[in-house]
Amino acid sequence: MKRASSIHSIFRIRNISTRLAGIAESPPNNVNSLLKSSFSSSSSCSSSSLLTIPDPDSKSGLNPLYHLLPPPQNPTKIVDLICSSLRQENNSLSLLQNSIKGLLPHLGSHEISRVLLRCQSDYSSALIFFNWVKNDLGINPTSQNYCFILHILAWSRKFSPAMGLLSELIVTAKDVSTEEDIFQTLVLCTEDCNWDPVIFDMLVKAYVKAGMILEGFSAFKNMVEIGFFPNVVSCNCLLNGLARLNYIDRCWHVYEEMGRIGVHPNAYTFNILIHVLCKDGDVDKVNAFIEKMEEEGFDPDVVTYNTLINSYCRKGRLDDAFYLYKIMYRRNVIPDLVSYTALMNGLCRQGRVREAHQLFHRMVHRGLDPDNVTYNTLISGYCSEGKMQECRSLLHEMIGNGTLPDRFTCRLLVDGYQKEGKLLSALNLVVELQRFGVSISHDIYDHLMVALCRANHPFAAKSLLERISEDGYVPDIIIYNELIESLCKFDYMAEALVLKDNMLHIDIKPNLVTYRALIGCLCRMNRTTEGESLLKEMAKSGLSPDPVMCRALVNGYCRESNAAKAESLLGFFAKEFQVFDSQSYNALAKLFSEDGNVAKLLDLQDKMQKVGFLPNSLTCKYVIHGLWKSTTNGKDKL
Repeated sequence: MKRASSIHSIFRIRNISTRLAGIAESPPNNVNSLLKSSFSSSSSCSSSSLLTIPDPDSKSGLNPLYHLLPPPQNPTKIVDLICSSLRQENNSLSLLQNSIKGLLPHLGSHEISRVLLRCQSDYSSALIFFNWVKNDLGINPTSQNYCFILHILAWSRKFSPAMGLLSELIVTAKDVSTEEDIFQTLVLCTEDCNWDPVIFDMLVKAYVKAGMILEGFSAFKNMVEIGFFPNVVSCNCLLNGLARLNYIDRCWHVYEEMGRIGVHPNAYTFNILIHVLCKDGDVDKVNAFIEKMEEEGFDPDVVTYNTLINSYCRKGRLDDAFYLYKIMYRRNVIPDLVSYTALMNGLCRQGRVREAHQLFHRMVHRGLDPDNVTYNTLISGYCSEGKMQECRSLLHEMIGNGTLPDRFTCRLLVDGYQKEGKLLSALNLVVELQRFGVSISHDIYDHLMVALCRANHPFAAKSLLERISEDGYVPDIIIYNELIESLCKFDYMAEALVLKDNMLHIDIKPNLVTYRALIGCLCRMNRTTEGESLLKEMAKSGLSPDPVMCRALVNGYCRESNAAKAESLLGFFAKEFQVFDSQSYNALAKLFSEDGNVAKLLDLQDKMQKVGFLPNSLTCKYVIHGLWKSTTNGKDKL
């Protein structure tokens, strides 16, 4: 990288810095003195004359009598004291902290920068001081403070701590939503200290590492505009980040700028761009780019071929993919595991699983050891064809070769058995894998238990839960509710209530779904009183019942011919929870209608209207039926 001689004048012309704009408005004779006012100290750690940065907010600028204050109250004294302490062998800043407590409030951003500048020839002291300020004193350094220590570390070739602090600065600036430009601040700080342009390459890489790809792209453009030459490593890092987020146009902008300013691409650059072209899907562009790549002296390597093969396989162009596979051998580029796996995946996608398995054997014969991805590719292909026996054989082969199935393998097999309606076989497989010492992820257990419940195998799911709970597995409320609903569906009330008690035991609070299933089952089993008890328990826990519960309880009492209790509950739901369920109302109306008890039916209608119920067409039908039945009963008696 080269430093442009006009770096600061460019920033002034572009009006990037409001600070520089202020300087530009100052009288000409005062500009240099304002920007480059030097501080002299016999205790300076630098071998050269260093420059201070003017601080318009400092007390010396606000009060002309400031320098007449006694020395202990003069903030400039704290800079001398700290620098003196840093020069000592033990760097006794912790001891100094107690002796200058009264001066610490004067340790502001300006003073921190002055200490860093005095210590720039000794990066170790500068870093110790910066960490002391940040960690021990709890002072948040400004972006300017960060930029000074970054320049000092980069100049001293201490890139690892510099990258750490640069990443920290980026995250800090992002968290506080500052509009301050880190690139601009780094440039401004070059006026006052030794610096190395590599810091700007590091800035691009730090942005990409933090996932701030567009900010890294902006920093790259600023570098080029100022006149710096980024290195190919930072360009590749940025290209990779842009490609990952599918910023195709920006990828080509970076590549064109590299050519314009003379940054020579390498094989990694070309492989990234081939990947970008493959995403774009234009085969002619890919071929043209490969020709250009070869003209510039770069031969496609295994990564290049793998990128192309994978792209062709995903587009279903297997003939082209296998043509490249043959070309690799002719050019002495040996296909690797990625090459074979991509081809096998392409074959499986077209339902040619047997051919994929033959290719798998050819790969093994040529000395390549399959990994999880390779096995999973074949297992997925056989699962899609419902050939679970072949999947099982591959699983045993996989384990026998020392390759343990991963989470994706287990999910493939469970889904395969589920698709074939053989969930119990999937359950047996999971148990078998446990015996082999294979770690089963919790989401596989969750998926399997939910599938068993929905396939009407609640006891199999419950048995699995009991087994894996011994190993520390703790289901969440969704799994408990699935189990409880499945058990209640078949009226296994005792087991469902035990599960509810287990939930409470491990501090999982039953929710509306839990109580709805339990209350519905109890009422259906003519245990409506117990259902009402659960309703009270639920209300005490702060949950409000819904119309489904109201319906279950009222229907339960109606089936038990307990009209008084049903009527009481109907009014209770309306008054306490504003639940007005027409079906519950009509269930009670039907009960009176069947008995031909018109008086009670009309009384019910009157009471319910007072609490907010409105009769519908079905209610009227029951009233008419009740009147007809009472009339018929009267005639029979005559």
